[in-house]
Amino acid sequence: MITTPHRVPTLALVGGLALLVAALLLSLTVGKGDVGVAESLRALLAPDPTDNAHITVRTVRVPRAMLAVLVGAALALSGALVQTLTRNALAEPGLLGVTAGASFAVVVATQFFDASGQAVILVVAFAGATLAAFAVQAVGGADPLRLVLAGVALTAVLAGFSIGIRLMDPETFDVYRFWSVGSLAGREQAPLLVPCVVLLVALGAALLLGPALSAVMLGDDVAHGLGVSVAQIRVLTLLVATVLAATATAVAGPIMFVGLIVPHVVRRVAQGSITWLMALCLIVGPLLMIVADILSRVLLETGEVPVAILTAVIGGPVLIWVVRRHGAVGV
Repeated sequence: MITTPHRVPTLALVGGLALLVAALLLSLTVGKGDVGVAESLRALLAPDPTDNAHITVRTVRVPRAMLAVLVGAALALSGALVQTLTRNALAEPGLLGVTAGASFAVVVATQFFDASGQAVILVVAFAGATLAAFAVQAVGGADPLRLVLAGVALTAVLAGFSIGIRLMDPETFDVYRFWSVGSLAGREQAPLLVPCVVLLVALGAALLLGPALSAVMLGDDVAHGLGVSVAQIRVLTLLVATVLAATATAVAGPIMFVGLIVPHVVRRVAQGSITWLMALCLIVGPLLMIVADILSRVLLETGEVPVAILTAVIGGPVLIWVVRRHGAVGV
C-alpha cells in the first residue's frame, strides 16, 4: 500500500511512464511513409527484412526513439544535479560550460584540423564539453556562487572566440551550423554504441548518488553525522552531471531547455525528495524529447523542425506559467 507522503510522486511516476510508452509507440508511426501501430509492432516482433516499412521502423525510428529517451533523461537528470548543487532552481547544465566547450571544440577542430564527419565531430564535441566543464569546476570548486560565475565567464569567453573564428571562415560556419542545430534527425546513423553505454552508466551512477545527495541537502553537519563525505559527493555529482550533459550535447547538439524546465517542474511533485526528483526526471525528460521529436516531423511538409526549437517552444510557456502561478521553487 502506498503511504500518503509518496502517493503523489508514485501516481505521477506511473502516469508519466504510461504516457512515455504511448509516445514511444506513436513515434514509431509518424514520419515520411506513415506506418500504423499494428505494423510497427509487427516490425518489432516479427520483422520482414524485405518490407520497407519494417526496415524504416527498425533502422531509423527505433534507434531515434531510443536516442531521444537517453538524451532527454541525461539532460533532465544533469539539470537536476546542477540545480541541487548550486541551490538554484533555474540553473541548467549549460552553466557548467558544457555547451560553450563543445561548440568551441567543434569550431577549432573544423578550422584548424579539417575535422568532418559525424563520428569525428561527436568525439571532438565530447572532449570540448568535458574539458570546459572541468575547467569551470576547477575554478568554481564546491562553492555554488563561484561555480555559477565561473560557468558564465567561461561561456562568454569561448562564445566570443567561436563567433570570431566562424566569421573568418564560411566553411567552418557551415560545419558548425549542422552540428549546432540541436536535433535527432540523422543522428541515429552515427556510431552511438559507446555514447549510449556512457549515458547508461552515468544515469545509473546518478541514481546511486541520490541517498547521499539527500543527506547533503539537510546541511553539511547533518550529512557528516550520517557518515557522508560532503566534499566527495559534490565532486562525484559534478563529474556525473558533466558526463551526462557532455555526452548528450555531443550526440544531439545543444538542446538547452530540457535540463532547466524538467527538474524545475517535477520538483513540485517530488515533495523535497532527491530520489523522487531523479526518478521523475528519468520519465519526464524522455517524454518531453519524444513529444518534441514527433512534432518536429509533422509541423513542416517540406522537412523537419530542429527538436531544440520545439523543446524551447514547449518548455518556455510551461516554465512561465509555473513560475507565475506557483512562484519559483527553492532547492
